[in-house]
Amino acid sequence: MVMIVHVPDGFIDAPVSVAAGAVAVAGVAVSLRGARRELDDRTAPLAGLTAAFVFAAQMLNFPVASGTSGHLLGGALAAILVGPYAGVLCVSVVLLLQSLLFADGGLTALGVNITVMGLVTVPVGYGLFRLLLRVLPKTRPAASGAAFAAAAVSVPASALAFTLLYAIGGTTDVPVGTVAAAMVGVHVLIGIGEGLITGFAVSSVLAVRPDLAYGARDLIKPVTLRTGAPAREPASTSAEPAEGRS
Repeated sequence: MVMIVHVPDGFIDAPVSVAAGAVAVAGVAVSLRGARRELDDRTAPLAGLTAAFVFAAQMLNFPVASGTSGHLLGGALAAILVGPYAGVLCVSVVLLLQSLLFADGGLTALGVNITVMGLVTVPVGYGLFRLLLRVLPKTRPAASGAAFAAAAVSVPASALAFTLLYAIGGTTDVPVGTVAAAMVGVHVLIGIGEGLITGFAVSSVLAVRPDLAYGARDLIKPVTLRTGAPAREPASTSAEPAEGRS
């Protein structure tokens, strides 16, 4: 069985891996600054829970097609729940821990994995989610559908990014066209699974604490306070007929 997983050591040559590592470092540095505006004492715990959920979900593989399985990437989900900058940090921490603890993706390929699975899926997923919210009704089912679509598109986008890196610095003899067809085709199916998981998770959060879903805060109706006494009905302007004097 072939599993669509993290890029291992040696699959991309050293120059491209170093360049991807530089991009990853820059992306994480920018995200560290941006996450300060997204997280506060109330939402910071949700970022930790989101990272823990993505970490656990990436350890579980689900069947996709004959002889192929995949797992959650989590970039779109993290971005919708805690914001795009914090989402990049969540995915990066998950990939770092998996590389160190389980050798799931090599250390020399860590920059490639963060670039492909974090710096691509997060902006693609979050950008599409916010775009869809502008045209869809401001309801929880519509937001859940937007989350499904955003996550579903972010996965093949990640596959295309990997294919580009492979075309530049791949170390195997497999033709780029074959890699692209296999990666995109399989990841479209994986994206459907990721979309279902993301849509369900976002819907669950919106049902309980919609204020904690960073990307869907537009759905929260502002609280209006009624001040002052209720307006009285205007007095009648018609004069009563005067009684005649005797």
